Amino acid sequence: MSIPKRQFDALIIGAGGAGLNAALQLARAELRVAVVSKVFPTRSHTVAAQGGINAALGNVLPDSWHWHMFDTIKGSDYLGDQDAIELMCRESIPTVYELERAGVPFSRLENGKIYQRPFGGQSQNFGGEQAARTCAAADRTGHAVLHTLYQQNIRARTHFFDECFACDLIRDAEGLLCGALVLEIATGEPFLIEAKSILLATGGCGQVFRTTSNAKINTGDGMAMALRAGIPLMDMEFFQFHPTGIAGKGLLISEGTRGEGGYLINRHGERFMERYAPRAKDLASRDIVARAILTEVREGRGCGPQGDHVLLKLDHLGEALIAERLPGIRELSRIFASVDPIKEAIPVFPTAHYIMGGIPTDRFGRVVMPAGQGAEEVVPGLYAAGECACASVHGANRLGGNSLLDILVFGRLAGKDIIEYVRDNPYPRIADPASVEQAMARLIRWERCGTGLSVQALSAELRKCMEDHAGVFRTESVLQEGVAQLHAICERLDEVRLRDHSKAFNTARIEALELENLIDVGLAIALSALNRRESRGAHARLDYPQRDDRNWLKHSLYYREGDRMDYKPVRTKPLTIEPFTPQERVY
Repeated sequence: MSIPKRQFDALIIGAGGAGLNAALQLARAELRVAVVSKVFPTRSHTVAAQGGINAALGNVLPDSWHWHMFDTIKGSDYLGDQDAIELMCRESIPTVYELERAGVPFSRLENGKIYQRPFGGQSQNFGGEQAARTCAAADRTGHAVLHTLYQQNIRARTHFFDECFACDLIRDAEGLLCGALVLEIATGEPFLIEAKSILLATGGCGQVFRTTSNAKINTGDGMAMALRAGIPLMDMEFFQFHPTGIAGKGLLISEGTRGEGGYLINRHGERFMERYAPRAKDLASRDIVARAILTEVREGRGCGPQGDHVLLKLDHLGEALIAERLPGIRELSRIFASVDPIKEAIPVFPTAHYIMGGIPTDRFGRVVMPAGQGAEEVVPGLYAAGECACASVHGANRLGGNSLLDILVFGRLAGKDIIEYVRDNPYPRIADPASVEQAMARLIRWERCGTGLSVQALSAELRKCMEDHAGVFRTESVLQEGVAQLHAICERLDEVRLRDHSKAFNTARIEALELENLIDVGLAIALSALNRRESRGAHARLDYPQRDDRNWLKHSLYYREGDRMDYKPVRTKPLTIEPFTPQERVY
């Protein structure tokens, strides 16, 4: 079967903040760059980021990247790699100013400087006041950033393949990764993109859970492609549940609401966070707030007829402030919760939000593999950035405001490293026909006719299994039961049949391919959680309630083949300053 082929210097899979920031560096360097996105780029999930991007600009209170670094390491429950965290925090300041120059319409202080709001987990180190480090464009920061980056890429003549689904990575005759098999959704026809370098920037995998703040497109595609290429996923047990999703819906209510002065109450009207985080209260780190809400509900202090949520109060902030700084939150609340936050409290409950783990990379976005005795080797020409990657700047728990920062800093750094790599490796790579045939087999498998399970039925079963067995609180027996169910779901995937075999805009086939990816990612999360016998950050084991630095201050690695687990040490040595030693994490 002859497949159309295109050749580029760099292939970027994913058009969110990480992919677009990398593409911008490459296009400006006059490299031929292709960006493949299964949706129109400005519909990428970066657009949903509300609260802001962290940078120690010190526009409101004195600040320093050292404090930003300490807060991030502490927030990570000391599992973050300190060299990568230092680099991210130092690069945050020029990154934000570069965005400002590119045209991001940040909210402004009266003196004209970028507005910064307090966010969870930020130090109270300046006269007892909460640091204000999160640069915001009202409550639509991701929207502003993504549209600006897309406009700059259009200006730089980046080549976009919109509404195209990347199926699998392809190797050349020497076994090196050299491109991807891509399916054009509009026609249903596959084509091949060969490239000297590849960047995976496909975002998160929140759709593995039933209730999630993530868009339908967040199905772990890049992570699953890496797994099928023999690359492990790192720290997948650490899945963040955002404390304030709209109860029963999952749509996100930004942490910026609490940064502006909002607070949580239980059925008795108590500000219960004072019990769990006496100093930071409602601006403690997300894992602590999420567990606090769940504990209140479990112990009978939840709100509503079913006692199944708590309330987020904003009415005391006043209509003017909400209209200026939280307009999107008001709109979401009115549409999906039927409440106007100017007048009444918003019902909230933790929702699946963000994966701290992903494809292991170094601090330049290069994908790395274990090479024995703690050493690592770079996978030639393969990069990853954004939520699908794990440079380990978030460790066991991500601070709010560090997600946009992560994708922009490491997207930019990966782009710059790709420029050097392509200059050092200027010759085209040609796909091995056997590798293309193997990738095509996954597509052809969905052409089988007959009756069987539907994609929707098995997908719903997967999401319920993950929500029931790998949620906020975990135990050995519950996780074991979940892993057994996931293996059964994986086996039943062979029974699934499509009812629609047309080619043009066959979204059923795309959903089937996404389901395959979600099953792989779900197993990575559940098995990694089962094997980590401690509680750390977002991974809360009721049967192992304490953090165990002696045995578990290490990264987990999950390999698809044989469901194998491996581990590697945390990098605890920063680049230029003294390391931060693990201590009790209190807020």
